[in-house]
Amino acid sequence: MRFREKFLFVVAVLLALLLAMAIGRQTTVETGYSNSYAALADGFLQGRLDVDKCFDSDCAKFDGKRYIVFPPVPAIVAMPFVAAFGPGFHHFMIIGVVALAASLWLWWRILEAMEVRRETALWLLLALTFASPLFYVTLRADKVWFFAHSIDFLLVSAALHEVLRGMSLVRAGIFIGAAFLCRQMSILLVPFLFALSLTPREPLISFGKAHIVRALKLGLPVAGAIAVYLTYNWLRFGDPMQTGYAYIAAPDLDHWSLINYRLTHIGLFSKDYVPFNAVYLFLQGFHVQWGGPDFLDIVAFDPMGTSIIAASPFVLLAIFAPATRPVVVGALCAALIAGITLFYHGNGYSQYNTQRFTLDWMPVMFFALALAVKEPIRPVFGLLATYGIVLNVAAIAVLAILPS
Repeated sequence: MRFREKFLFVVAVLLALLLAMAIGRQTTVETGYSNSYAALADGFLQGRLDVDKCFDSDCAKFDGKRYIVFPPVPAIVAMPFVAAFGPGFHHFMIIGVVALAASLWLWWRILEAMEVRRETALWLLLALTFASPLFYVTLRADKVWFFAHSIDFLLVSAALHEVLRGMSLVRAGIFIGAAFLCRQMSILLVPFLFALSLTPREPLISFGKAHIVRALKLGLPVAGAIAVYLTYNWLRFGDPMQTGYAYIAAPDLDHWSLINYRLTHIGLFSKDYVPFNAVYLFLQGFHVQWGGPDFLDIVAFDPMGTSIIAASPFVLLAIFAPATRPVVVGALCAALIAGITLFYHGNGYSQYNTQRFTLDWMPVMFFALALAVKEPIRPVFGLLATYGIVLNVAAIAVLAILPS
């Protein structure tokens, strides 16, 4: 069994090298003026919150000005580079790769703090890098949506690292607050972080001094981030609760799209989206569309993605995690995030062989997997992780042969 597991690991690493090469190639073909965070960073450098031009479709028009609707931290990350190279800066991929490397280093230390065996930690990191949504958002970090996810995952990982290594709850609060300013759903992981900060003998809810101090250390930076975001919205749109998505859709046939249609006819959130989003989150498989007169030509690859269970089947093994308080609280936080996104107008497309919105709660999943993947089931995890890597290799191959 151990020989076969080692052989499987070698196979997984060799396949992962192909995916790493795909990421490397993508860094060489990135073009400028294609990531709206460059435009937003340029606006910040000029002392403005609006932009001269958007580089993608998610652009709000309000009071005669254009705005990038997304939260601001990824643009702040890009500011030094835009200051040096201008709004045509075209190395977001390199920043994304650096963010990936930093995230993996943090997770190595997280797993070390959890006393996960070295062999298991290597399998977990291999799966996280090349068989989870983290691979795809790194591959597409040149675009605004994926770059935000890349930076967000790094910041959430940093917050988790601070808590699990027993370092600083204040820094953990700063990191998760900054993550909220990348991806708003990240704020719903705060209860998970708080539960992790407690010893097993401490109650989850208490009005004791130690509890209150701990809550303030973690919560005050988060409250500050919320205040920043509300102020940011108010300065842009005159309403702290207005993110700008209401101003994306416009009945302009030259820029009509699925999202435009949904926002115009249904709205930002609706129960009408639940069946579609649920199927793609839990059920949809690897979906290639065939065509041609003999129906033997690959003509399309489903841009709505593949379900997390089909693309990353190893996540099912998290059910074997012990039902400790952090695991239960984390599962409830993940369920809340996933539940909200079921009502959302988009599911993260365009995306291939992934559901990138699951990355918002993937840190909880890998925490649970680190507890679940013990010696008896580690070979099964390795097999499923290798299968997930194979699917990503297949996805890259399909995309390479599709007509542009």
